[in-house]
Amino acid sequence: MQKFVIVGGNRLKGTIRASGSKNATLPILAASILNAGKSTIYEAPQLRDVSVMKDVLSYLGAKIVSDRNTIEIDTSTIQSVEITEELMRRMRASNLVLGSLLGRFGRVKISYPGGCQIGSRPMNLHLKGLQALGATIQEKFGYITAEAEKLRGTDIHLDLPSVGATENIIMTAILAEGVTVIRNAAKEPEIVDLQNFLNKMGARVKGAGTDTIKIEGVRPRELIPAVHTVIPDRIEAGTHMVAAAITGGEVTVTNVIPEHLEPLIAKLREAGVSITVGDDYVKVQGNGRVKAVDIKTMHYPGFPTDMQPQMMALLSLAEGTSVVSETIFENRFKHVAELRRMGADIKVEGQSAIIKGVEKLSGAYLEASDLRAGASLVLAALAAEDGTVLENVHHIDRGYERLEVKYNSLGARMIRVHN
Repeated sequence: MQKFVIVGGNRLKGTIRASGSKNATLPILAASILNAGKSTIYEAPQLRDVSVMKDVLSYLGAKIVSDRNTIEIDTSTIQSVEITEELMRRMRASNLVLGSLLGRFGRVKISYPGGCQIGSRPMNLHLKGLQALGATIQEKFGYITAEAEKLRGTDIHLDLPSVGATENIIMTAILAEGVTVIRNAAKEPEIVDLQNFLNKMGARVKGAGTDTIKIEGVRPRELIPAVHTVIPDRIEAGTHMVAAAITGGEVTVTNVIPEHLEPLIAKLREAGVSITVGDDYVKVQGNGRVKAVDIKTMHYPGFPTDMQPQMMALLSLAEGTSVVSETIFENRFKHVAELRRMGADIKVEGQSAIIKGVEKLSGAYLEASDLRAGASLVLAALAAEDGTVLENVHHIDRGYERLEVKYNSLGARMIRVHN
């Protein structure tokens, strides 16, 4: 186990580069199974979740060579279509191999995946989509087995715009006969990036980024090796922006796509934070104490649930009362208790949190319960008086590449302690 020791009170100043998107890299790695050849992925972040996905693919038989942020993966050697429970429990996104294995081999067996316990993320939408394409599903002893002699394109209407279900259905439909149309599809930028990778591979996917996605099935021999650069991580970039605001600093975040950050930019400006937007950067300047704002998380292009905990840390120091409503995950207020330990005044009522801003936070012994909760506590600690000890930082390592190194380059005082 490792922990962060953070001494707050320093204004962050300088330039910081966002890494490649974790949530784009994971489905792209899973999709590489489809082409039975070699793919090269650039700007893949060096994260725990990416390491787990590589372990999953290696277990299946793929040959992987990694050099910093470049991954070369040869999936022509994959033989197995079954994944152990131990591997599946290490990461939620391990379920993304479901669609690509079924599409290529006609059979897959996985256990239910693990990941952060932030709320209900059922597999039913994934499985209903696969069944609509012609798969037979069996759920037994904690395992899911999907089989299909032949996959056929069809119209699928998702009850909710689930990102994972949208991605799994797209990957399954690539090698299905005919045309598949997904309606009420998720619109996240990471799905657009998956579409771009698949089309480089020879697939025929249109409409990603809208609520209707069309996939024309191709034959396996039509798929070719692909080279792809992953989009920047909008959640990491957003976290750095809030870090600048909460410390009253001045930080330029590079390697970003500003359009992906528009909901956050709007809320930060509403709170009184100065933001300059360039072609591939955003510059954030804190102007003292921020003003209270209300936030309601929504599916993209609404305010992202993955930025809710970080914004709550900022609003705990705001002037006035803010209301944060969480509509995506029912257990995404686990950071509230830890922020209270630092002196925050937050009351939870159902799926809403009422935050009365305080003038200062104090350092404390804290515990990260999940990835984004951990990030919010890092931000609070950077702004707090005295020192903070934050345990369970392995959660943070799932989504942030060398966070302490990046923030120390901006003037933070933050060290990693190995127990």
